[in-house]
Order: sequence, then C-alpha cells, then structure tokens
Amino acid sequence: MRAAIYARYSSDLQSEASIDDQVRLCRTRADRDEITVVEVFTDYAISGGALNSRPGMLSLMDAARRGAFDVVISEALDRISRDQEDIAAIYKRLTHAGVGIVTASEGEINELHIGLKGTMNALFLKDLALKTHRGLEGRVRQGKSGGGIAFGYDVVRALDDKGEPIRGERRINPAEADIIKRIFTEFTAGLSPRAIAKTLNSEGVPGPRGRPWRDTSIRGHHTRRTGILRNDLYIGTLVWNKQRYVKDPMTGKRLARPNPEDQWIIEAVPALRI
Repeated sequence: MRAAIYARYSSDLQSEASIDDQVRLCRTRADRDEITVVEVFTDYAISGGALNSRPGMLSLMDAARRGAFDVVISEALDRISRDQEDIAAIYKRLTHAGVGIVTASEGEINELHIGLKGTMNALFLKDLALKTHRGLEGRVRQGKSGGGIAFGYDVVRALDDKGEPIRGERRINPAEADIIKRIFTEFTAGLSPRAIAKTLNSEGVPGPRGRPWRDTSIRGHHTRRTGILRNDLYIGTLVWNKQRYVKDPMTGKRLARPNPEDQWIIEAVPALRI
C-alpha cells in the first residue's frame, strides 16, 4: 500500500520543526503498518480553516485523483482541517478517489470521525476566536495596539522579565510623522488628497509600506475611519474593534464587516499623538 503524508502548522506559536515532528510521527505509523510512503505534502503557517489558501492540501487532492497513493497519513484530523465543511469535502473527495485517511491520533477515519471531530474542531475555532478577541481587547484597554501598524509608527520589540515578547507597544517614527503633519497642513490649506498624493510621489516620498501615495490612502473611508486624514491615533486616540472579519464560504477569504460604533473600544494614548 502507498501512502502520502500530510503535515501542517498554523501559527507563530508553532515552528517549522512542528512539520518535521509530524512527518516523523507519520512515518513511524506507516512503518508499523508496513505502508510505503511515496509523497509528503505540507502547509507552513497556514490556518486549518481556509482550504483554498492551502497549496499543500490542494496538491494532495490533485495527486489523489491521479491515483498516486492509496491512503493519507496525518498526525491528527485537525491537521487536515479544522473547518467542518472543508473536512467533510476533503473526506468525500478522497473517498471518491479510493483514498483512505489514517491519523496517528484517531486511527482509520470514517464518517463518524468526520461528523464528531468536525463539529468539535469547528467549536474549537470559534472558542479560539473569542479568546483571541478577548485578549486583544485587554491589550487595547491598556493603550496598546490590537494588531497591525499605522503609518507614522514603529513596532517596539522588547522582552519582559520572563523573556517573552512584549506585544502591542509602538513609538512615533519621526520621519513619517513629519510627512503626516505635512499632509494635514496641505489639506487644511485647501489641497485635495489627489493633489497631495501627486506632489508626494513627484518628490519620491515613500508612502505606507514603501508604496506610492494614492488619494485613497490619504482620504480613507469615512465610515470605517481609515486613511491618513481620518486616523484617530494621530490625535492620541486609539479606536479598536471598528470592524470584524468573516470567512467567505465560497472563496475561504476573510471579508471585513463594520461593527456598530457602540462596540468600538476607545482609549486615550497621548504619547502617540502626532
């Protein structure tokens, strides 16, 4: 019997060594069952809830359709997918191709595993999202960043007494702060965002992430309060939870959805006023 190994890790809490550990465990299982491993598929630092963004899994299913192997071996079912719909689809496609699934944790996978474990993994993802959101809110209420970085600031990289990274600290970037002040000055003098962007680009002034300036990056979106001219952080006010993200079930991509203003978290951060 021929086997393909699939391994995945999903976040910065794990590392590439996790992949090696998973593959080694799967090879041990294959040797025990006298199965020949013919291919290894991997996805590095990719969520288990987004099938369409996992090239390793997509390649595995394509190889399965070609009859390249007879069984898929993985460490556990949640390595294959945590999404209830995706794990059912993967199982259905592999079964149709005559390919079984075996994991070191659950053994030979059947419909019962897909139903029960799929539900448990989906609940795990929901619970993880709630806990992550709660942790970020706690950080924001301390005046720290809830994620991302705005033009005009640098991430402060430091360690606490236990050697753990301190997250959410930012400081003003003086060079970028001067550009922000210039944009506000020129806008109040009557120049349009488009004219300001054109002038900055003609002078070779780098924009956010080193890209050319666009009028949209200056004026932003009025309801989402994005863009240079609408960024509350520049007046020393941190506003968080303005939007949430939902996964498009067709594409697997995250889409932004605005939150009502009564759900926004607002904290004064005078040290970050530009």
